[in-house]
Amino acid sequence: MSGNRDAAWFAEKLNDRTIRGIALETSALIRAGALPVGTKLPPIRDLAFALGISPATLSEAWSELRRQKIISGRGRNGTWVSGDRFINQPARLASAGHYGDHVLDLTSAGPDVQLLPQLEAAMAYGASAANLNSYERSRILPELEAAVRKTWPYEPEALLATNGGYNAVYTLINALVMPGAAVAIEDPTGMRLLDILEDRGARIIPVRCDEEGPLASSLEEAMKYRPVAFVFQPRLHSVTGQSVSATRMAKLAEILRDKDTLIVEDDGVADISAAPRQSMGHLYPDRVIHILSFSKTHGPDLRLAVLSSSRAIVDQIQSYRSFSAGWTSRILQSAAAWLLRDPATEACLDHARNVYAKRRAALIDALGEREVPALHGAGLCAWIPISSEPFAMVTLAARGIAVSPGAKFSILPSSHLRVVTATLSERLEEVADAIALAAIHT
Repeated sequence: MSGNRDAAWFAEKLNDRTIRGIALETSALIRAGALPVGTKLPPIRDLAFALGISPATLSEAWSELRRQKIISGRGRNGTWVSGDRFINQPARLASAGHYGDHVLDLTSAGPDVQLLPQLEAAMAYGASAANLNSYERSRILPELEAAVRKTWPYEPEALLATNGGYNAVYTLINALVMPGAAVAIEDPTGMRLLDILEDRGARIIPVRCDEEGPLASSLEEAMKYRPVAFVFQPRLHSVTGQSVSATRMAKLAEILRDKDTLIVEDDGVADISAAPRQSMGHLYPDRVIHILSFSKTHGPDLRLAVLSSSRAIVDQIQSYRSFSAGWTSRILQSAAAWLLRDPATEACLDHARNVYAKRRAALIDALGEREVPALHGAGLCAWIPISSEPFAMVTLAARGIAVSPGAKFSILPSSHLRVVTATLSERLEEVADAIALAAIHT
């Protein structure tokens, strides 16, 4: 049975009294077994006094260990050692289930692989990309830059190829956002975006949304926290399937005028949406970061997205990338450029867009017939209001249907289900019946 350690014991063991030093030395003691899992830590005030530091300093160090899932608990019940090693993982994504063939899995919002373009010819072309196998950290191939600039929603100063849309967000957040800084983000939003912000230790400020996008009044309230960035999806919301209206976009832009907040525009669903691309880049080119992902449209294994911003911001992001890969595969960049020029790929995307729209609309119509209100829109998912998320999840699971609870996509209280429609080509009536039963809880 593990025992407790008093403040005097810690004072003898901890030599570096900075926030980082306390966190590192305490985690080392835990890994070495000197502080076994289950050990209760001294009260913050007692330990801070013994160490000769302020309680705020110790609290920050404990917050870092808590973020790493090494310690847990707070308040009157105390703080305990809960893990003996640092395992960094995205909490929301990691909680996704793995279902067998007997379950209809409507949780993974990926594209229908049958609707993706063939990659053989593109990859063969990409294998002869210019400067192939060089260690030169090129930011984007000229042919890919030329292809994407034709449809970019504004004239950007600099472009950068990344290893997918979430990689772009993860990289820019780590490059530009300090731990503890406030970040405003639309609510609901992509669960992986929340995972990224939580991993960085950002203070997440939710901005409420309606069918036209982030509410202007909620963004105004969020700006009181002086967020370093505002993250939203202007073209098509990956969770709700709604697009920001031109009127709402103008109101949001006005609120952001004369601020120094970075504006991160995430176009993750891309040309699956028939809506025109829009950006504040023409208004605020020095602080807009616009991201276009090709994963949903051209294939997840293409592992490609392109972001734009000012040259100074792209320089900062690229500097952070130098710690890891440094550049995105020239083979994949060249293949993407080939696909963007290929008429057959464009026709394939047009077909996929129509199929996705019909599948989503069919579920929304079927739910409407069953008096379950849900908004028409576009994309790969439907956002369905319900009375109780736990009741709905259990009800659907009992019928062999897996969906995602709205809480995964929200900081605020939620009573929704996110149901993937991208692959829902069969069992539509069965799914609609089950959701109708699950939506009402008295």
